[in-house]
Amino acid sequence: MPKITDPIPEEIKQELAALDIALDETIPAKKLDRNLLIATWNIRAFGNLTKTWQADEDDSPKRDFHALHCIKRIVSRFDVIAVQEVRANLRALRYLMELLKPHWSFILSDVTRGAPGNGERMAFLFDTRRVNLSGLACELVVPQEQLDDISPDALHQQFARTPYAVSFLSGNETFILVTLHVVYGDRPEERVPELKAIAKWLTEWAREIHSWGHNLIALGDFNIDRHGDELYEAFTSTGLSVPSDLHAIPRTIFSDPEDPTFYDQIAWFTEEEGDRPALSLKYVKGGSFAFQEHTLTSLDLSNFELSWRISDHYPLWAEFWMRE
Repeated sequence: MPKITDPIPEEIKQELAALDIALDETIPAKKLDRNLLIATWNIRAFGNLTKTWQADEDDSPKRDFHALHCIKRIVSRFDVIAVQEVRANLRALRYLMELLKPHWSFILSDVTRGAPGNGERMAFLFDTRRVNLSGLACELVVPQEQLDDISPDALHQQFARTPYAVSFLSGNETFILVTLHVVYGDRPEERVPELKAIAKWLTEWAREIHSWGHNLIALGDFNIDRHGDELYEAFTSTGLSVPSDLHAIPRTIFSDPEDPTFYDQIAWFTEEEGDRPALSLKYVKGGSFAFQEHTLTSLDLSNFELSWRISDHYPLWAEFWMRE
């Protein structure tokens, strides 16, 4: 049986070299003690893996060694990346870490129980040459008084998939990343309570950590349909801000240029308000990586088929300058 560490077949090696060139042209290079590259990626059903270089029609799942090498090439471009849809089965994640070693590590939540949780975990993968854990790892729980709010768009139960927060240290900068995956639901308005609750939770938490001088960044799959809609307004209702150059960036392989979705987000507080701190990291630019034309090119796959091997979402990233 093939192993993930076996020599890469020549045809796949050539494809990966072309993928590296596309990544070089799209994502900024890592600059020691100068910049920080933070990303978020909903990797569709990131759980099991078929242990072969090319999954065939009878294999399930369709994600194989070939696909995982593509995912590894993309992930390795960032300093820390939040990953959503990590499943209870960790085979794909463990094989990915095998490819990324020895300089990469990860931290993840337990599986969210119950049908709405969809058997998912939240995870952070990080390059230990550039980023390290700084002590905090927690899941966010809504206080009872907030659940007792009787307004029609208030949250009346805990998050279906509990947001996950982890603090990191890079150079002299400490930053807390909070990732979540908002439940899609049957109607857009069903997502409003979770979006408002996370916005309120984050602004209150930002005030608590103000004295420590920590940065706070929210990122993940918020399932916001479009910029400026009711869901976006709920998410930004307490001051969270999405950089303007990310507004028109495609988020998924199914994006319609005429009607782009706004599902994945990276956001933070840009203005101090009372004792709530603004982000001290200097934002440079951000983007996504449209991987369709650069991954699994030797196969004739539809976007739907590609989504089960790589993902239906693009990785979304932001570059920051470090404080001198």
